[in-house]
Amino acid sequence: MATFTVTSEYDPFLHVRLSQGESITCESNAMVMMENNLELVGEMNGGLLNAVVRSFANDESFFQQRITASHGAGDCLLAPITPGGIEILEVGATQYYISDGAFMACSSTVDMELKTQSLGAAIFGNTGGFVIARTRGEGQVAVNGFGTIFTIEVSPDSPMTIDNGHVVAWDSRLHYEPGVSTRRGGGMLGSLLNSFTGGEGVVLKFSGSGKVVLCSRNKGGFINWLKSFINSN
Repeated sequence: MATFTVTSEYDPFLHVRLSQGESITCESNAMVMMENNLELVGEMNGGLLNAVVRSFANDESFFQQRITASHGAGDCLLAPITPGGIEILEVGATQYYISDGAFMACSSTVDMELKTQSLGAAIFGNTGGFVIARTRGEGQVAVNGFGTIFTIEVSPDSPMTIDNGHVVAWDSRLHYEPGVSTRRGGGMLGSLLNSFTGGEGVVLKFSGSGKVVLCSRNKGGFINWLKSFINSN
């Protein structure tokens, strides 16, 4: 099985070692360098319909890349589009949901299936609309977060509320639902209106047992700040 390694803590590469005949799937334009024994082809992973849904609903490329060790073992380096950390998830006994745009690469033995989710999570959770990517199979998945990566453990005695813009991936066994800050009362609609008019962010509330991968920077917030900075000059 292909071996994934993160090269450093800050602005890392994802180093992948493939044996003869092995392959990986990665996001379009992720490949930085590969040895001559490897071959790269573009493909619509999962077929045309999945490619369309993945592109529009999950902020991923329409075409992905498959790198195969066709002529012998070889190494390659991958890099994310946005600056930030990389986390390698071991998939098998544990499966993960992946936030919009966080997928980077996976073993050939891992698939990314599309799952439907509730109306509330679809509209307010920033988790991929009415469909969300979930891992399936056994192997490794590399995800990228904007800024520094940090992992927390949720337990029945310690549920967590996390700003949705900082969530990268989470254990599929966890229960999650959207909410706003910690304000109580007024119902969901009132809370949402308070959130949008008062500057509070939409959050995801996790409960159960499992891991959540976070990133230190909110990509959406950064883009909005950048737009306002450009428009003011």
